[in-house]
Amino acid sequence: MRTKCLLLCICLTFLAINAQNTSELKFRQEGVFRIVQFTDIHYKTNHSEARKGLEKLGAILDKLHPDFVFFTGDIVVDSAMNQGWNEVLRIAIDRKIPWAAVLGNHDDEHGKSRAQIMDYITTLPFCHAQTGPDNITGKGNFYLRIKHSTDTTTAAILYGMDSNAYCKNIKGESYGYFDFSQVAWYRQTSQKLTDKHQGKPYPALAFFHIPLREYGMLNDTVRYLRVGNRGEKECYGALNTGMYAAMYEAGDVMAMFTGHDHNNDYIGQMNTICLAYGRFSGTATTYGSLTNGARVIELKEGAREFSTNIYTTDDKILFPVVFDGMKLKPIRTKQ
Repeated sequence: MRTKCLLLCICLTFLAINAQNTSELKFRQEGVFRIVQFTDIHYKTNHSEARKGLEKLGAILDKLHPDFVFFTGDIVVDSAMNQGWNEVLRIAIDRKIPWAAVLGNHDDEHGKSRAQIMDYITTLPFCHAQTGPDNITGKGNFYLRIKHSTDTTTAAILYGMDSNAYCKNIKGESYGYFDFSQVAWYRQTSQKLTDKHQGKPYPALAFFHIPLREYGMLNDTVRYLRVGNRGEKECYGALNTGMYAAMYEAGDVMAMFTGHDHNNDYIGQMNTICLAYGRFSGTATTYGSLTNGARVIELKEGAREFSTNIYTTDDKILFPVVFDGMKLKPIRTKQ
């Protein structure tokens, strides 16, 4: 009898965790879906500053009450990988906030492969990340549906993608880039979603770690608005394999959000797509001259619109902007 009760408890626990992992993402009744992006935490398990940093990130969640948290790479840099991820992700899990993560170039340098990391974190409560298709490059290529506030139909899409780690074959270049198989996967996925939506692209956002080479183009001309800090040269991937062009042609992605460059937190616009960095969320375990914090993104239900700003751990709201579907505009704040 005791064995049967134990088995029943295990089954119920598994079902509860599974239900948490597959719960629907929905717009609020007021027509808003709020996302907090944390990036480049570079967490170490026995580092006092890292622990204090997590407490401050948790405080941000308590103040903002987001509907979703997206961790965009370089999250744990410690050989105790499972423990490190558990400690970081608790800031979302303990608050019962759905979350997802994509990997950076440093996450798999400490004894666990990208596949092992993704296989582990996708078992944790409230996780919406997926390891993704086995027949394409990378681990953590997936998309998520956000449902309308009043029914179960899809209102918006979130893409998570693995921008990979390093490039070893191109002289003078260091960082990973999207493989052609990933570009093809995105094209096929976007087209499938659009076809099922009567040919109309869903409003979509994309999250990954290493910025595309198009980010660097924002610096060469005044044609493109850029709002925020540019404290270092963009360390983009070694090759341009056409991900930006694919998103531009598909017409669904309004903005992409990356990390990687700790002293950059700007957002700019190129044609119909905004190119944005998150705010460095780490501490003294790595480099960075900016006060740590998060990027906050609010999608508007039923429209190709979003607003975004930087929220720091000392409670400052910086660089608020709105994208109205055509143009990125700074929001004037009272002095």
